[in-house]
Amino acid sequence: MNTDKLKTAGDSSTEEKIKNAARTVFHKKGFAAARTRDIAEEAGINLALLNYYFRSKEKLFNIVMLETFQSFFASVSSIFNNPDSGFEEKIEQFASRYIDLLFSEPEIPLFIINEIRNNPEELIKNTDIKHAVFQSVFAQQYKILEHEGKIKEPGFINFMMNLMGLIVFPFVAAPLLKSISGLTDEQFNAVIETRKKLIPVWMKAILEA
Repeated sequence: MNTDKLKTAGDSSTEEKIKNAARTVFHKKGFAAARTRDIAEEAGINLALLNYYFRSKEKLFNIVMLETFQSFFASVSSIFNNPDSGFEEKIEQFASRYIDLLFSEPEIPLFIINEIRNNPEELIKNTDIKHAVFQSVFAQQYKILEHEGKIKEPGFINFMMNLMGLIVFPFVAAPLLKSISGLTDEQFNAVIETRKKLIPVWMKAILEA
């Protein structure tokens, strides 16, 4: 590598440029179809320089998605640990913010599935999910409502599985759902948008069932 390349390699802005380019390419093509050459072209650099920073497409994908997920769970913590908002209000805010994330970062479900399957402990450590969700004011509010008999569903973990399943599954199954329904991307996205209001209603009905 010549002097100019070494200088560029030492520039931290180049790393951010590569990450931003990778995010763009992953969004356009999906992880499977994206190539490191595509990312290098999007970033305006040569392939050798990209490989200098990131050894593989998989490593780059995991870094980009992990940083996004870390930022998301920091925002989730601010929702779930707000002492001034009620339990149902937190559900509405969480559903809305998670759906917005999945609209803007469509490769997040793939990242989550891969990390849960391959390295769940690392995901927990790097995103602080345990503290953000399971040790939150939100979890405490659930326990209080459960103790008062206002919640019938057995356990907070079961509740979170239902909540996250209602949010994430349509994005994971989007290609199949659009194919069998005949909906365009715009129509499908409009349906998903309505779920911001519907999911809190459904969760309330589940909790009271």
